[in-house]
Parts: sequence; structure tokens; C-alpha cells
Amino acid sequence: MLETRMRVRVLAFGMLKDSLGGGERTVELPEGATVGALLERVQRAEGAPLLRGIAVSVNAEFATAETRLKEGDEVGLLPPVSGGTGSATGDGVGETRLTREAIDAAALVAAVKAGEDGAVVVFDGIVRNHSRGRRTLFLDYEAYEEMALQQMARLAEEARVRFGARHVTIVHRLGRLEIGETSVLIVVASAHRAQAYEASRWVIDTLKKTVPIWKKETFADGAVWADGEPFPEALGVEAGDAE
Repeated sequence: MLETRMRVRVLAFGMLKDSLGGGERTVELPEGATVGALLERVQRAEGAPLLRGIAVSVNAEFATAETRLKEGDEVGLLPPVSGGTGSATGDGVGETRLTREAIDAAALVAAVKAGEDGAVVVFDGIVRNHSRGRRTLFLDYEAYEEMALQQMARLAEEARVRFGARHVTIVHRLGRLEIGETSVLIVVASAHRAQAYEASRWVIDTLKKTVPIWKKETFADGAVWADGEPFPEALGVEAGDAE
């Protein structure tokens, strides 16, 4: 009896896109194969790197090595993240957006303030002119945009619930950024300053570990993808984790 086969679309991002020789490929597997089996197949490809310390998504949702695949699934290979298209979500108490335009921090902060707020805390991440003892010329950011927007919206909602904030804005730049430009802006409004401070710190720390956005640094003497922060243990997947 012939084995039933399926095809899945595999997207690689950041440093994996470079090391795998491209950002997109179609992989044929036995029907019902797991994410772990897919990683084994990709890793066995000639010249493929060891797939360690990565996360995997299936149809823009985080997956495990045991996740079963089906025909036509879109699988993202996600190296550790570092934190367009004008895509955005907003509901009056939060806004999340990816943009290729300059971020107008003053306008976003002014738009958030309301009479019930006692504090607005702003995190404005900017491009500095040095990193790792080298002179930085510019940065390039790329994202798995559909998934990044979903994760950003979840962060904003969880921050409001967890810390009692009234409003959370998260805006991240994509594309080429020059020195001094804003790469990510987080604005948290709440009745009390402690809530706003705690929510802002939690959002940026969690974003840097879970939202699929990657940074490439170009120096005076070369370019490199930023290593990024390790994924939380529950999200990490390696080839061989499951058959």
C-alpha cells in the first residue's frame, strides 16, 4: 500500500533564512507527520544547521514538537527574537501596530491620555550608534507579521488584565532604521504609576522573548543578525524532540 504524502509550506526567518539558503520552501512528508519530524527532515538537508534554541509556529500559532501537521499547513521556523505594512489592531483600550514609517511618539502618547489616568509610562526604544564594541551604521527589522500582530495584541490584553492598566499601545518598526530612530514604542496608561511601570516593563521584556521580530545589525566592518533572547522553555523546539 502506498504511503499517503502531504506538503507543508516552511518559512524561515532572521538568521535561519540566511543559514538555510532562503526564506521559503515546500517540504513533503508522510501524512500526519509531527513538527519534530519536519525539523529532522530540514536538518538532514545538505548544509542545514542544527535547529536548536528555536520556536516553531503552525499557521501563525506556537507549536510543539508533537504537533501533527496536515496538508497545506504553514510552518514558521523562528530563531530567538529581537525586538510593513501598516497592519494594526485596536479596540479603544489598546493599540498594536507594525509600521515601516517613522513612529511619532509624541502623537501616540497624547492620543492615549484620558481623564481617569494618573500616570502614563512610555518606553521608547531607539537605535544606538554602537553594539558589541562596534560602530553601528543602521538596523534592519523583519517580522513574521501575521503572528507578530497576534502576539502583540495578546500582550497588550494580558498587560491590562494582569496589571490593571487602562490602555496599552505597542508599535514596532520594520525595515531600515537609522541611528536615533524609534524601533519600538510602548505606552501604558493607568490610574496609578506602579501599575503603569510594572506593565511597561513586563510588556517589553516579554515582547523581546516571544514576538517574532528579528534585528540585523550593520556595522562599519560587517553585518550580523542579533542573537536575540532565548525563548521561554515551554516554547523551545529542537529536531529530535518528537518522532
